Amino acid sequence: MLKPIVEAENVCFNYHSLDGETEALKDISFSVEKGEFISIVFNTTFYKRRAPMTEKEKMLLGMYYKASDKDLTEERNTARSLAAEYNSTAPTELERREDILKKLFKKCGRNIYIEPPFYCDYGSNITLGDNVYINFDCIILDVCNVTIGNNVFIAPRVSIFAAAHPIDADIRNSLLEFGNPVNIGNSVWIGGNTVINPGVSIGDGSIIGSGSVVTKDIPPNVIAC
Repeated sequence: MLKPIVEAENVCFNYHSLDGETEALKDISFSVEKGEFISIVFNTTFYKRRAPMTEKEKMLLGMYYKASDKDLTEERNTARSLAAEYNSTAPTELERREDILKKLFKKCGRNIYIEPPFYCDYGSNITLGDNVYINFDCIILDVCNVTIGNNVFIAPRVSIFAAAHPIDADIRNSLLEFGNPVNIGNSVWIGGNTVINPGVSIGDGSIIGSGSVVTKDIPPNVIAC
């Protein structure tokens, strides 16, 4: 039978804590008999304090983040250096180009051919499938994941933006940014001078006409222009 502590006499309590990070205790129960030495283990609930999110974590989740963050700046500089190295290669240096792209991208499939110059923010958020051809002057702002499927043709001067700025001017002027992933399916052809905006998905087999500005999802197997 459980008895209130006020009924106990000459009782010694030993409190056993599992670690030093306890912030709250609940469900404390014990039985007490007069003259007994008892050891009480509190049934505890532990609340771990999570470390603050990094700016990169915020960025990849599509939350507001500061692009001026030191770690992000270093990653961008690394990507720019790799892109500059790639853009300086000769057309015959195919093995060297392949090695650079494997370092630059999150995942790089087989038979990738990108005509220099090519530019991106991080590279580490870009996934390319097999048999992808990207023509001159492609820009990918990959603050969130940009996924390009198999057998995709991208014409010259195509821009793929996963990056965005807030509509509210006060927030925008505070230099906060955010992003939204872009997904391009298999067997897609994107015409020259096309702009693909944040959050867009393009379905398998679709064609995007030259000069298009894509602001909404495109279903599979259509021609959009």
